[in-house]
Amino acid sequence: MEFHGCTCCTDLLTHRLDRRRFLATGAAAGLATMLPSLSFARGKVYDAMVLSCIDPRLQEPVRRYTRRRNLTGKVSQFVIAGAAVGVVAEPFKDWHKAWWDNVTTSVELHNIKRVIAINHRNCGAAKIAYGEASVANWKAETATHKAALAAFRTQMKERLPKLGVETGLMALDGRIEMFA
Repeated sequence: MEFHGCTCCTDLLTHRLDRRRFLATGAAAGLATMLPSLSFARGKVYDAMVLSCIDPRLQEPVRRYTRRRNLTGKVSQFVIAGAAVGVVAEPFKDWHKAWWDNVTTSVELHNIKRVIAINHRNCGAAKIAYGEASVANWKAETATHKAALAAFRTQMKERLPKLGVETGLMALDGRIEMFA
């Protein structure tokens, strides 16, 4: 059987690939795939880091939101139960370090300029953190998330004052109310 094409493929397909050629081809392929990604991540400036909740009901609405804002491929992401609630609430204090380590890493690696925190309605983590009464109705739930997002903004300004911060509360259908 005769193959017409590049030498490396012809040797491979005709089983004439010796160990030395195999190792050289594998090393070259590995290096070729690694180098662009290593330099790409460090040199590129991404727009933001998006902080959102682990709730599966919010994955698609958050993705649609970032797409509407033309952020697809321009953000790093951090997903934690409660979003900003998970970052600031005392019951989740063991998680706080993970957020700060990740956001500072995103600043270093991705050169982000802002953080977009998206909490959501009907959030189980908010209920755990602040009690059932804090989310018992629309008004209480809104106040609870506004307070958590305000605490998040304050902490961000204290620790990473050069970053812009946007905060919002998303309904399960994807509608979002932004808070200043």
